[in-house]
Amino acid sequence: MNFTQESAETLALKALGWLAANDDLMPVFLGNSGASEADLRASAGDPVFLGSVLEFLMMDDAWVIGFCDDHALPYESVMAARAALPGGAQVNWT
Repeated sequence: MNFTQESAETLALKALGWLAANDDLMPVFLGNSGASEADLRASAGDPVFLGSVLEFLMMDDAWVIGFCDDHALPYESVMAARAALPGGAQVNWT
């Protein structure tokens, strides 16, 4: 599954919307990221911030499954989209 930066940003915006609609998870994201709700609105167009949204989502398989199931997406799409955003390249330490 290949994503362009634009399609990855679109998926990340859907993930941000999914988080915002989740009353239990949104406060966890805000606390983890240190962002305020105003920061979310201001940063929604920033590819680096959108990458952090996907990274947060990938912290828990249940979150990935919930998001992907709600949007009829393959589970690996979150990781593939993250790889297409700045800072998403896999690092090999060998």
